[in-house]
Amino acid sequence: MPIYEFQCEDCDRSVEILVRPGHDEDAECPKCHGSRLKREMSVFAARGGDSAGMAAAAQAIASNGGGRPPSGGGCCGGACGCH
Repeated sequence: MPIYEFQCEDCDRSVEILVRPGHDEDAECPKCHGSRLKREMSVFAARGGDSAGMAAAAQAIASNGGGRPPSGGGCCGGACGCH
């Protein structure tokens, strides 16, 4: 289940709530128990490895054209033409 950010219209707090997709109406503010929640736009974050590995991958991309993945891997194995 994803964690969504909501703005509670009852207490005006921003909260994160674990909600099943399509069940926003079941969400309740954990601070005031209000049910008038407005889902906010969230930033997606994924952990793909340690910081040294992430830095190395960023350096490889930067040295290979600025936005293209290094050859031998990438978004779709070369079929998209980005290599």
